[in-house]
Amino acid sequence: MNIAVIGTGYVGLVSGVCLAETGNHVICVDNDQSKLQRMRQGDPVIHERGLKSLMLNNMEKNRLEFSDNLNYAVEKSSVIFFCLPTPQGEDGAADLKHVLEAANDVGKIFQSLKEKKYKVIVNKSTVPVGTAQKVRIKIAAHGEYPFDVVSNPEFLREGVAVEDFLKPERIVVGTSSKQAEEIMKNLYEPFVRSGNAIYFMDEKSAEVTKYAANTFLATKISFMNEVANYCEKVGANVDFVRLAIGSDNRIGKRFLFPGIGYGGSCFPKDVKAFQNSFNEAEVKSNILDAIVRTNESQKKVMFQKVMEHFKGNISGKKFALWGLAFKPDTDDVREAPAFKLIDSLLENGAKIVAYDPEAVENTKKIFKNKIEYANDSLQAVRECDALIIATEWNEFRNPDFDEVKKLMNEFIIFDGRNVYDTEKARRYGFVYYSIGRETVYKEDLKS
Repeated sequence: MNIAVIGTGYVGLVSGVCLAETGNHVICVDNDQSKLQRMRQGDPVIHERGLKSLMLNNMEKNRLEFSDNLNYAVEKSSVIFFCLPTPQGEDGAADLKHVLEAANDVGKIFQSLKEKKYKVIVNKSTVPVGTAQKVRIKIAAHGEYPFDVVSNPEFLREGVAVEDFLKPERIVVGTSSKQAEEIMKNLYEPFVRSGNAIYFMDEKSAEVTKYAANTFLATKISFMNEVANYCEKVGANVDFVRLAIGSDNRIGKRFLFPGIGYGGSCFPKDVKAFQNSFNEAEVKSNILDAIVRTNESQKKVMFQKVMEHFKGNISGKKFALWGLAFKPDTDDVREAPAFKLIDSLLENGAKIVAYDPEAVENTKKIFKNKIEYANDSLQAVRECDALIIATEWNEFRNPDFDEVKKLMNEFIIFDGRNVYDTEKARRYGFVYYSIGRETVYKEDLKS
């Protein structure tokens, strides 16, 4: 098929590259000239495992191109994907400005085409219920043209997005058109040959499915964070609790790791947008309200531990911060819990030396020279008063603790992701704060 992908962020670029990988000709459209120039040179701009090699392979085979010419892309393509941002508005609602502008532009282009060939508009952006109809109205307002609008939410996890697209657990397609359904079935069949399902449903149900899925996962995270705080208070160990309840297949093992809150481009925005949709429908959202409150509160937990340890005064103290991205294996810092920590530390007069394998450049765009940046984890801890871990990158799991101890002023670790266990803290002799487990104090080390 000939496919246009409008928008080359995480979702758009991964979708375009992976659709080209199955033999389709894909035109990725963006209006950012510097970004287009880099992508035309084989630079995916974002850090996503496996993306660059697939991108180069499909460019070499002339199945993948990058353009700022929307007219060209729409005319050449039978399937047009909207992979556009839906940022959070002041009231928490998803801002549909970019999606509706694209729909308006596509509607104008349709009327300029000499051949009135049927096309499918696929909305892959995360949008509230009723958006497919709004897109349909925007396009149709410019005149008659044969097209259908499909809701096809993405379920890509940053860091493993390529794998998720090529081997999806499920694909959700919302359409009331048999013609569009057949096209989408043919498009996605190469990705589900192992038997995973394509769920066909109406457009509104597909739109709700994405929000419901992300909100449920956010619920699991927030629930475990509250359980972790309780465990810490009563002297229980959240690791034992997590393993035991996760073995129940009704609950499952994933998304049960406590920490300093969820971040990223999806969960914070999607939960609040779903919350806003409930409010607009005048339906009570007690659970959604609690998820948001819990997550905001959890982002403050580790800073509170820092302040308690230093008796409320961290002015002039120097902290090493390992991890800036909202999760490992990505350079995405949107809604990163690490940034909340940085803000709080700076407000209280602390100095920060930060290190992340991928997210330093994106962090510099926000904090500039307000903090220092290290080239590696050991450089970050040099002459620091404490180490804070905000992202669980694999390279942080087995550092040279003896070397870390030599470089630091005090051997204190605030572990916001439970990367280590308390026995390791005792063995290597560091004061250790984590989430939902006992704290290892100096007195424990002496004994």
